[in-house]
Amino acid sequence: MMNKKKVVVVGLALAMLAGLFAGCGGEKKAADGKKVYNVGIAQLVQHAALDAANKGLVDGLAAKGFKVGENLKIDQQNAQADQSNLQNIAHRFVNNKVDLICAIATPTAQVMANATKDIPIVGTAITDFQSAKLVKDNNKPGTNVTGTNDMNPVKEQVELGLKLAPATKTVGLIYCSSEVNSQIQAKLAKEAAKALGLAVEEATVSNVNDIQQAAQSLISKKVGFIYVPTDNVVASATAALTKITNEAKVPVVSGEAALLKNGAAASMNLDFYKLGKMAGEMAGDILSGKAKPADMPIKGQDKFEPVISKAAVQTLGLKVPADLEKYVK
Repeated sequence: MMNKKKVVVVGLALAMLAGLFAGCGGEKKAADGKKVYNVGIAQLVQHAALDAANKGLVDGLAAKGFKVGENLKIDQQNAQADQSNLQNIAHRFVNNKVDLICAIATPTAQVMANATKDIPIVGTAITDFQSAKLVKDNNKPGTNVTGTNDMNPVKEQVELGLKLAPATKTVGLIYCSSEVNSQIQAKLAKEAAKALGLAVEEATVSNVNDIQQAAQSLISKKVGFIYVPTDNVVASATAALTKITNEAKVPVVSGEAALLKNGAAASMNLDFYKLGKMAGEMAGDILSGKAKPADMPIKGQDKFEPVISKAAVQTLGLKVPADLEKYVK
């Protein structure tokens, strides 16, 4: 009988310890007893546009009541444009069972979506979710992915370039051949150029080391201006690109205004911070249970204004049309 009692006592003690340890490894709670949500943010590479989108995501979550230090813990990860790093980040998030993943840039979202079909994913800085096979339909995703697109008005970008370089007969294109988002924009740019009676010369790159050669190739073909889509490889080396184009007096029209800080001449302004904030607010609605990714239409910017670099105007000797002078900054 005594031995049986000892077994029962030991068993109860072990059960209590097991419960205690289970509590330590379970759901984290804030000081007020509310749940602390774990969100993983994965960014493809560091450059101005994606950094702005990242800040917008955090601010958007805060606007919906999810604040770091209160009820939110963020695991910030940057892949530095390395595919194996993206894979490791995805496994990290899945293994840690984060409540939601924020994916910045198309390649990032694709890797995250391949890693999990259960954890909600909100993407931003993605040109076309449907073409990237992240959703079934941009209006009704039908998957665990939603977010905001960074589709810029390509036709208007080409028209802006022609206004700044009216003698243009041939438009140059530089983009990364492996980025789906860039392929989409390049196709649209070719169609826009054709409609304006312009020829197109393109130079594709696979990494930042190809940028200078691509720029020199286009300059040798007498392009009037170069259009650069929202391309992560080119954005990471814009200064190297514009060093060559500015010396040749060839303006660069970029898909994102952030590149003007590194020498691009003009853009129909795409605001990555606002797009990131919109995505962060969508993420907040998902965390609070108000919405599910499968039912949330992809959102995007619907109004664009030109922005022209004053420094580039002076460097390139551009003659800005009167109707665009107010956009020179």
